[in-house]
Amino acid sequence: MECVQELVSQIGRGLSANIGERRYANWFQKSTRLEISGDELIVYASSPYLQSWLQREFTSVIRQVAIEVLGPGSRVRLEVDASLSIAASQATAASVCDNSSNVPSQAEDRHQNKEQGRDAAPRRAASRRRFSSLTEFVASEANQLALTAARQVAGSPGGALNPLCLYGGVGCGKTHLLEGIYRQVRREYPALQVLFLTAENFANYFTQALRERNLPSFHQKFRTVDVLLVDDVDFLCGKRGIEEEFLHTIKSLESDGRQIVLTADRHPRLLTKLSEELVTRMLSGMACRIESPDLEARQQIVRQLVQKGAFPVAEEALDFVARRFSNNVRELEGAMNCLQTYHMMTRGRVSLRAAREILARLERDCVRIVKLADIEKAVCRMFQVTPDELKSARRSRSVSQPRMLAMYLSRRLTACAYSEIGEFFGKRNHSTVMAAERKVRRLIDENGDIRVCAEEWPLKELVDSLESQLKMG
Repeated sequence: MECVQELVSQIGRGLSANIGERRYANWFQKSTRLEISGDELIVYASSPYLQSWLQREFTSVIRQVAIEVLGPGSRVRLEVDASLSIAASQATAASVCDNSSNVPSQAEDRHQNKEQGRDAAPRRAASRRRFSSLTEFVASEANQLALTAARQVAGSPGGALNPLCLYGGVGCGKTHLLEGIYRQVRREYPALQVLFLTAENFANYFTQALRERNLPSFHQKFRTVDVLLVDDVDFLCGKRGIEEEFLHTIKSLESDGRQIVLTADRHPRLLTKLSEELVTRMLSGMACRIESPDLEARQQIVRQLVQKGAFPVAEEALDFVARRFSNNVRELEGAMNCLQTYHMMTRGRVSLRAAREILARLERDCVRIVKLADIEKAVCRMFQVTPDELKSARRSRSVSQPRMLAMYLSRRLTACAYSEIGEFFGKRNHSTVMAAERKVRRLIDENGDIRVCAEEWPLKELVDSLESQLKMG
């Protein structure tokens, strides 16, 4: 316990040294709580708004400090703890009162905790990570195949679906399925050695092994496991040395019949900076797309979240959340955390009117302003063309199709007029942009394809992938 507390203190000091004492005091000291579980650092924020701010402004610093204190395989997770907000409010109120008359007895403190539905026992300094279960995954019709594949792999590791590759946008459930596989395999096959980590963790371990000249130990760790589960393989794009080591690891495990499960933010063929051999190996088993949950699935998810939080919410409020936050599950979780915080502060039932008012600021804060330059960069990266080619007078298919798609996305994601978009993409007139928009919309309606490098891909899938990347930033 003392060792864990010392590590937490070291991380706090490291953050303060990196961002400055004043910024640390403003954003971390009173409004967050740090916990360490194994090699994972959990940063609890007092509200979803603060969680979003910390993710946007301090993620890289937090990761850097975590690696320095916990080692290269450390992970960082940001969560919301509504009790921090209440504690801060109570501390503020107590500061204007006479301290001698406001110190509760132990019996009063236990009674107050019981009244508020909280355990009177002190909070543990660290808790084990709770891996999600496959039974908790709420699948829509479009995601049923991915869930079935995950269950098959968890029930029979090393079978026909090897490797299994799950891909899709952020917050759609890739990590949930990966954790579910880990949890079920550990339960049903306790003798198997199962390793769960992110691609970034893999890169950190490999870099450390190179620095310490200890590659045999690294190979022993990764090439002898029975089941390897790697999240966010897209992290390896463009990192040639690490990617090559990862490929050799995959080849070694495959040759011994070991199970491999990978996740990525897009189809392996769209990970254009990965080697052809690694991409083909990712496709040699089964690749499943995970899509954003549909309305029925979102309604089921918010009800599941209410049951876990055990707080009263009007059915109309739940329906409002499910309809309004449609991009991914994380948005739903953030919205429900807001409602739970409101309930804890007011002790009242969350009505539809209250939900609208509470979530109005969250919706505004979640909006990212997408610029034409952002769209240009994303499309050029996807199609492996340069900005100059995109804006040129060339009409070859390899350039005209990306240009057409960029114009379509510009109309969808920005408030720019047709003339502004045409001017940006090579001084074209507004009618050219209008024609591009119509053509892309028609192709999507007809389930048409578009060429990416040497492959034909469903246009709708590419549009969804690009929109997800642009909205995330």
